[in-house]
Amino acid sequence: EHLKAFDQEVNAFVDYMFGPRDTRVRGWFLLDSYLPTFFLTGAYLLCIWLGNKLMKNRPPFSLRAHLIIYNLGITLLSLYMLIELILATWEGGYNLQCQNLHSAGEADIRVAKVLWWYYFSKVIEFMDTIFFVLRKKSSQITFLHVYHHATMFNIWWCVLNWIPCGQSFFGPTLNSFIHVLMYSYYGLSVIPSMRKYLWWKKYLTQAQLIQFLLTIVHTLSAAVKPCGFPFGCLMFQSSYMATLVILFINFYIKTYRRAPSRTAVKERPVPTEIKNGFHKDYFAAANGLLNNKKAQ
Repeated sequence: EHLKAFDQEVNAFVDYMFGPRDTRVRGWFLLDSYLPTFFLTGAYLLCIWLGNKLMKNRPPFSLRAHLIIYNLGITLLSLYMLIELILATWEGGYNLQCQNLHSAGEADIRVAKVLWWYYFSKVIEFMDTIFFVLRKKSSQITFLHVYHHATMFNIWWCVLNWIPCGQSFFGPTLNSFIHVLMYSYYGLSVIPSMRKYLWWKKYLTQAQLIQFLLTIVHTLSAAVKPCGFPFGCLMFQSSYMATLVILFINFYIKTYRRAPSRTAVKERPVPTEIKNGFHKDYFAAANGLLNNKKAQ
């Protein structure tokens, strides 16, 4: 009873903040209450914290077979969402520049159904991080990684409840295409014989950045020439995408534009040429010192 009362209070507050929900998605799995999404996100963060503690003194798991199956599954799901979104928006005659929430009829429902799978895929993708924890790839569990996974699941709960079609189609269409490439890469990288062919990781990051920039442009285009899509949602999405652009640029610079580290400099090969028990570099330095003294 206490949980039920708390659930009602939370959802009443959410409805007060965002207004009436879209009635076309009432009763869909996980959408009527915010608590399941909130608790799943909390469980995700808790698993990262506890998992790292539990794995600290344990050997990493290989999980090769699990990773191949998982990445293949996400690749196929992303491919389905990509194709279905293209077909649904084409059928509904969606306007690329700005599309409202109600003018396409049954095509809007078809888009909303695909976007529900997009929302649900975000909880499946929590496994990305869990696999990192179990394989002790802690360097991969960055702020960007956790921020992106945790926020997307919650944001898309809101999207499905208030703006489940219309202008919301564009980002998931691009992202599904990127995920087909990305999870294909991850799946192939698990197979040792395939790693020599995987030279395109850098370009995946570039493609992700282009995706975010295109989504911002598409979102703002509906603000410049409105069609009835909620203005506040457009501003929020643009702002959120801007944070991802900043974080991904930072990641890209650190990963692909990094200057040689001090460690690499310290690990230079030691000269092997010896004279009278000293390296030749010693005499060069000593000579410079003597010359300085003579000059003084």
